Amino acid sequence: MAELARQGFHCSEVLLILGLEAQGKTNPDAVKAISGLAGGVGFSADICGAVTGGACLIGLYAGRGSAEAEEDPRARIMIGELMEWFNEEQTQRYGGIHCRDIIGDDPQNVAARCPGVVAAVYRQVRAILEQNGYNWESGVRPAKRVEATTTCAGACPVAARL
Repeated sequence: MAELARQGFHCSEVLLILGLEAQGKTNPDAVKAISGLAGGVGFSADICGAVTGGACLIGLYAGRGSAEAEEDPRARIMIGELMEWFNEEQTQRYGGIHCRDIIGDDPQNVAARCPGVVAAVYRQVRAILEQNGYNWESGVRPAKRVEATTTCAGACPVAARL
């Protein structure tokens, strides 16, 4: 992670690169595409690129990449779990989930706080994927599929509380 950061990659990019590397892949176009999430979506200091990058990393494993492929119906649930965890952790620690909350008014907080946030998201994404039967190194989906829920509340733990 530190080496990627030294090379100038941002939170969202680092997470995707790590997921691709775990699978023995590279995809410069995907890394370029995800760069739009850096700095809190286009450097607007909005929602943290670590969590949006983490959601994309779950998508790398559980999403669909072609018209013939199927998205794992648990993908939305897994992303919901990540978002719920991130919201609780970062709101407690920094008062919110936006870059402006995490970094505050001190630019030095980027170096002091962001690596820990990225590492925590990385660990959480791996745990969520592994709990759902994914092989981190191969990216192989579990053989047993779970039927998708038909309600928004069932697919999204956050929506269920609203």
